[in-house]
Amino acid sequence: MEQPVKKVVIVGGGFAGINLIKKLRKDKRFHITLVDKNNYHFFPPLLYQVATAFIEPSNISYPFRRLFQEETNLRFHMGCLKKVNPDQNTIETDTGIVAYDYLVLCLGTETNYFGMERVKDNSLPMKTIDDALNLRNHLLLNMEEAVRTKDLKEKEKHLNIVIAGGGPTGVELAGMLAELGRNIALKEYPEIKDLRSHLYLIDAGKSLLSPMSKKSQEEATKVLKKLGVHVITNTAVKDYVDDVVYLADGRTIPTNVLIWASGVVAREIRGLPASSVGRGRRILVDEHNKVQGTQNIFALGDICLMTADKNFPNGHPQLAQVAIQGGKQLAENLIRQANGKPMEPFAYNDKGSMAIISKYKAVVDLPKLFFKGFGAWMVWLFIHIIPLIGFRNKMKLAFSWFWSFMTNDPTLRLIIRPRKEDVQKELTKMKT
Repeated sequence: MEQPVKKVVIVGGGFAGINLIKKLRKDKRFHITLVDKNNYHFFPPLLYQVATAFIEPSNISYPFRRLFQEETNLRFHMGCLKKVNPDQNTIETDTGIVAYDYLVLCLGTETNYFGMERVKDNSLPMKTIDDALNLRNHLLLNMEEAVRTKDLKEKEKHLNIVIAGGGPTGVELAGMLAELGRNIALKEYPEIKDLRSHLYLIDAGKSLLSPMSKKSQEEATKVLKKLGVHVITNTAVKDYVDDVVYLADGRTIPTNVLIWASGVVAREIRGLPASSVGRGRRILVDEHNKVQGTQNIFALGDICLMTADKNFPNGHPQLAQVAIQGGKQLAENLIRQANGKPMEPFAYNDKGSMAIISKYKAVVDLPKLFFKGFGAWMVWLFIHIIPLIGFRNKMKLAFSWFWSFMTNDPTLRLIIRPRKEDVQKELTKMKT
């Protein structure tokens, strides 16, 4: 007797969701529906390069419907998840209700402001394409303001850039902005003598790149300081009021740009049992990524917390590789279950970590090896091209990098933003 087709609903088209789909779509015993608030997949590790006008958003984005256009068992539902109904096997989105046999939650994380409402209201996050484009426009407009003003205090406020968070995102962003200050600002903004002396990278921990090796931490600090970045560690940002950043040690920095890259929290999922939510709002899962207290709901990637992996008893790091491997493993397990075989437990294979610091400077931590410099930089470039969806995207990004690195002069510094009245109309329409 032929098995009925199982409806698999995947919420979130990031690394976990896309890799699950790639492996599961070949099996026609499953009908897959991807739910996402955006109509495209994008590559978060390179958002900072969009924000600094180094590459175009299209280099790291790919439309879901284009990805699925030749698949008969795949559908896309554009909508934002509002609630899960485990008893009815449905989810509610802002654009309709979707039924499932298996539900997979891959919504990732959102920016964590640690309860600081004024920081939340006034700082600039970098989690989405929209955030990156908004940051790019804000930085470019700030430069124009700095050039025009005659007031020295106002000029300093517009030139100062504070980055809160010394993880890979903060380090990579600081390095890119320092490079831009050295190679472009002097040519295009002759009124500004030295942009690099206005860059601040702040972290509450004792070192930059805290999850990486001590050698990587030391190299990142050394390279950034050489580029002119003010690196401040063991100090947290406590508030951001009236264009002034307040630090825990009493220091203040006047600035119109506070970039917040200091921590994340899992997205809230309404409808799940309260007992299935752990620290940082991460969803508790078993060794097969099944949500605790449920029968047919799974969670993958940054949003989940698994303690069953003996090598990671406190949970896996919130990295792309965990999501990629988890997506592939769950696809295999769903196929195994359909074949009447038991699921296999997930075990994360740690392939190491890396961070780019500036042009020709990067650090790579492998399980038994550390290296830095130009070789590490080349490895970083290569590794970040491989996961991109679409051959055209890979070629576009490779060419953009080649041209920008050769000329030290990317040409994407366009201030393009919708009129305020159009944005207000759209927000009013969405609320109604």
